Amino acid sequence: MTTAMLGFALFSLLVTMAPGPDTLLVLRNCLRGGRRTGSATALGAAVGSLAWGVAAAFGLAAALQRWDAAFTVVRLAGAAYLVFLGAQALWAQRRAARAAAGPQEAYGAQEPAGRAPGLGEAFRQGLLSCLLNPKVGVFFVAVVPQFLPEGGSPLGATLLFGVVDAVIAAAWMLLVAVCAARMLTWLRRPRVHRNLERATGGVLVALGVGTAAESV
Repeated sequence: MTTAMLGFALFSLLVTMAPGPDTLLVLRNCLRGGRRTGSATALGAAVGSLAWGVAAAFGLAAALQRWDAAFTVVRLAGAAYLVFLGAQALWAQRRAARAAAGPQEAYGAQEPAGRAPGLGEAFRQGLLSCLLNPKVGVFFVAVVPQFLPEGGSPLGATLLFGVVDAVIAAAWMLLVAVCAARMLTWLRRPRVHRNLERATGGVLVALGVGTAAESV
């Protein structure tokens, strides 16, 4: 069991480190509200991952994968949410650019352009971003069986793997939030902030459109 756990943990870490919507949200919210806001987003995403792990353990994720209509609905909802968040970031940046088209930028204002979400809102954003991504559930259904030890309880092992994955996701994204928070002075420079907001907003929209296209 220990070998299987270490193997799954390593694989989960590699998958978690790949940039995705959750990481982008952590970066964006950290930029807007600081380390605590980014950390709240990270914890929300980790809880969402744990929920998918529990769903996979009880067969819900597998059932969702087999039920094409339900899978498509969840995927389209997630795509719409990503597009909404991305468009919101782009619109906020556009409004800020208009407002700062003069003396404010000349004096090097370093306030974030978008509204900083509260801790509860940041947590919900991370949670919804993960819950509305059925690929997380498919990950558990496809990967966990490869690490299940012989003679063990599939339910118990899958639940344990879900906890391990959630802890790894939380640790990695909290590290991202801490590192981003240490660079806030630089990240909030007008030109850097403007480009970062546009990039994260554009990538979120692109991910949402790409996810929706996969469902067609």
